[in-house]
Amino acid sequence: MPIPRELRKLLAFGTGIGVEIGATDLEVVAARVRPNRVQVAGHLSIRNFAARPAAEWGAEYAHFLKSMGMGHISATVLLPRREVIVRQTPLPGVAPREMENAIRFQLDTLHPYGDDEVAWGWCAAGAGSALVGVARRETVERYAQLFAEAGVAVGSFTFSAAAVHAAIWLGGRAAPEGFVALSRSPAGAVEVYGESPSRPVFSAEFALPPERATVLALSELRLPPDTAPHKLEELLPQPVSNPLENDLTRNPMPYATALAGACPRLAPSANVLPPEYRKSSSRMVFVPTIALASLLLLLAAAMAFYSRYAEGRYLEKLDREIVQLTPRKERANNLDKAYDEARARTQLLDEIRGRTRADMDALNELTRLLEPPTWTNSIEIGRDTIRIGGESPQATSLVKILDSSPLFKNSELKVTAVPRFQIETARRVTP
Repeated sequence: MPIPRELRKLLAFGTGIGVEIGATDLEVVAARVRPNRVQVAGHLSIRNFAARPAAEWGAEYAHFLKSMGMGHISATVLLPRREVIVRQTPLPGVAPREMENAIRFQLDTLHPYGDDEVAWGWCAAGAGSALVGVARRETVERYAQLFAEAGVAVGSFTFSAAAVHAAIWLGGRAAPEGFVALSRSPAGAVEVYGESPSRPVFSAEFALPPERATVLALSELRLPPDTAPHKLEELLPQPVSNPLENDLTRNPMPYATALAGACPRLAPSANVLPPEYRKSSSRMVFVPTIALASLLLLLAAAMAFYSRYAEGRYLEKLDREIVQLTPRKERANNLDKAYDEARARTQLLDEIRGRTRADMDALNELTRLLEPPTWTNSIEIGRDTIRIGGESPQATSLVKILDSSPLFKNSELKVTAVPRFQIETARRVTP
């Protein structure tokens, strides 16, 4: 049975370390989750980890956690998309406690690895459906050994679809009518995540423009073609504090992974790491949190009786401040209005002065271009066009002559009755 949104927020206590394995770097995000509040405690980029000794970058990671008092927290690691086969498996009529056995029964049909040994994990994805991730066991053990050599305690290996699904549901912001969310991978590809009534989870990476990727995702999800896509970072729980280097618009996946690892019981994500390699965080760290939660509940009960009184006092104080500040606001508005009017007049004068100069430049240019025996009997200079009337033995050549000037373009011979002519030319916009 799904946990109601408000209760989900009240129970949201935890700390997560999200590690994304990139092509050359590791992106690490530490997040603290509390009721109605998420805080990103820190961000670390471990450059070129694959070519460096594991102990070296492991010490860098350990120092990062120690600086925030999170040395006891196990990491949730996001495997590269290419290393995991993701399947959405419908299990209609299967009880939640029997889902794992049902998936195990059909596991061989969910991956292309043949007889190779695999590691897999799953999580619920709506009623009667499961999100399953399968990876070669050799690959998982290789990463597990690498992190073990670095001294990094790892509690979970997951994949992007499961991490995003858990992070969004942690905030209780999933839209029942369906949605599509876009983000950019570190390699520049478009990552698409979506949910809909017909397909609980859809996740893919496209080397296409965002518009084309959105069309394909909407088709897969069977959503209306005019459904507007979201940015993935907008659907994730918004942190109250976030370091500048952790740019969610550039790469929200490490943050989503940290959220998925912060509250694994409240918003579980699929874990493909075999149990024998998992490192659990110490349960003693939850004792202060439980004590604090109890204290908060007592305070909330007390505040329920005090809130009306405090709100009345606050409104009275606010009204007094409004009365005091209203004259200042009116003076400021009058000053802003006077400033805007003076500025508009100045701009108008500058524009008029510039028009006169531009008109004189155009007239001088026409005098230079229309050489004898050509002569004019009328020149009408407008803001965008100039009309020229006169006589010339070679009127047709005047169009090219005018277009060769940096001040005119798109000249057109309107009237020609040799030797008379009438030409209309457009003025070029000069910087």
